[in-house]
Amino acid sequence: MLNKNTVLFAVLLLAFAGFYWWRMPRYGTGAQVADFEITTQQSKKLRLSDLKGKMVLVHFWGSWCGPCRKENPALADVYNRYKDKGYEVVSVAIERNPDGWQKAIEKDGITWPYHVMESGDFDGAMARQFNVHAIPALFLVNKNGQLMANNPSPAVLDKMLLEQCR
Repeated sequence: MLNKNTVLFAVLLLAFAGFYWWRMPRYGTGAQVADFEITTQQSKKLRLSDLKGKMVLVHFWGSWCGPCRKENPALADVYNRYKDKGYEVVSVAIERNPDGWQKAIEKDGITWPYHVMESGDFDGAMARQFNVHAIPALFLVNKNGQLMANNPSPAVLDKMLLEQCR
């Protein structure tokens, strides 16, 4: 007969495994990223396939997220270095406050043109497609539409782009 500690350990292990799989990004390195269509803050339609031939960072963040806001200026620096060399960023803000979102874009110096806002409950189409349940979350997509990296730091992103954007 199993003792209580063994049963408790098994239940905790299953709960941890379930949480781990729930949090796993939908795309692993090398996977083809499914095309998506968003309507940007300028009311323009954009598909991932429109950016084929470019390195694309899909950037999930929020104006209310401290780590996101801390990372944004570094991501903006990387963008400014590579934007003319075949690199784009598509930002997906997980928000409930459109005014806070707009102010954060300006304050953080986020100058790339592709911004979209989704529900603060992580139930928007993009968050579901990429299986995002926490932010910041970053997905670097290569020129052929394959995932190259999940959550690269700005320093790692810079090194990857240096090699890919010549």
